[in-house]
Amino acid sequence: MSEILENPHGNCSLGGANAALTAIKRVIPIYHSGPGCCLQTTAGEASQGSVRLPYYVQYTSLPCTNMLERDVVLGGVDKLDRHIAAALEILDADAFFILTGCTAGIIGDDVQSVAKKYQNLGAPVYAVNSAGFLGESCRGYEIAIKALLDNIVEPKPQKKNTKLVNLLGVMPYHDPYWEGNLEEITRLLKLMNLKVNTFFSHDQGIKEIKSSSSAALNIILSPWLLKSAAQEYEERFGIPSLRWHCMPLGATETAAFLTAVGAALGLEDKAKKVIAAEEKYLYRYLETGIGVQNWRRFSVVGDASTVISMTRFLANDYSFTPDCVIVTDCVFRPDDKERITDALTKLEYSRPPEIFFTGDQWEINNTLARFDQTMLLIASTNEHEFAMSRGLQFFVAAYPNSERLIYNRTAAGYRGALTLLEDIYSNL
Repeated sequence: MSEILENPHGNCSLGGANAALTAIKRVIPIYHSGPGCCLQTTAGEASQGSVRLPYYVQYTSLPCTNMLERDVVLGGVDKLDRHIAAALEILDADAFFILTGCTAGIIGDDVQSVAKKYQNLGAPVYAVNSAGFLGESCRGYEIAIKALLDNIVEPKPQKKNTKLVNLLGVMPYHDPYWEGNLEEITRLLKLMNLKVNTFFSHDQGIKEIKSSSSAALNIILSPWLLKSAAQEYEERFGIPSLRWHCMPLGATETAAFLTAVGAALGLEDKAKKVIAAEEKYLYRYLETGIGVQNWRRFSVVGDASTVISMTRFLANDYSFTPDCVIVTDCVFRPDDKERITDALTKLEYSRPPEIFFTGDQWEINNTLARFDQTMLLIASTNEHEFAMSRGLQFFVAAYPNSERLIYNRTAAGYRGALTLLEDIYSNL
């Protein structure tokens, strides 16, 4: 966060951590921050993601210390102590996470000691250093996963479960399709007789997170997120990780993904059977739409997983031609950029798109303007005005999204391919 961005495509790390934790059943964050942080970060992440609210406790219902000038001068630890006591008395939860905003981070309030006090009393209260200046939403998501590893995941699992996998890399709310995507990938993995820990599905909670240390495999659906978490799972629990460069979408990508999972777990034959059955289902529908959809040149703007997923599906499976791809994540490690670039350039049939890394709206608009043959733009609400000014076919598939209410709609797997094509046709 060392640059000034016009219309950022993400929140601060506090917003990302809050979005992840409020997506877990019966988990409540306690904000130790200024009075605006609580409402703005919740509104910025959840409402700008799938235009919905967090499950359990939301917006102004979240406990917050509302730090003011007096707390900056004298410290806000005593106020935090009182707010935790009140939250425990009024609210019922399986875990409370103290999230620090920039104010608490700057003055260095010792929130760990406050959390420890309540842990000694038997209360599930944990402190998280999530000050907004630490980074953007992706950083907040990684901070939340680290907090779960430090405080919730069972440190010494009694027995390994060879059929259990942890599904990671899907950011709640920041991916507008996050719940539908988790449901679709979980459905496919269950067809391979696997049990899936998603952490964030509505029927999962602290119990499933605790058991994640007994899994046989971590599946990370992101080209760059959770490197440290993957390393920690392997070092502490002996759990290897399979990193897939995007959310699998369409027959080509999903078949490759399921084949890789099968190879990692010794379930190759099972994967083949699932792929055959799912492809039969998918192509039964696709063959009825031949000639309905005209060829398109397209561009995609969004997070790395979304742009890779959309680009590879439309190019590899649907023969559309990609013009331009803009990755809005704050990706700074050279090997991460190389992995993203490889996934976007090594296509089955089409020539590769030109690839750009920026989250600044002025740069995004100027870049898109160079590609005057683009006919279809898949992006976020931030790009809608640009698309209208150019008369482009457009629909929202990335954060921020302030115009589409999304419950369990999916843009993953085989069924997500059908959904996406319906969206494209409906926006002609």
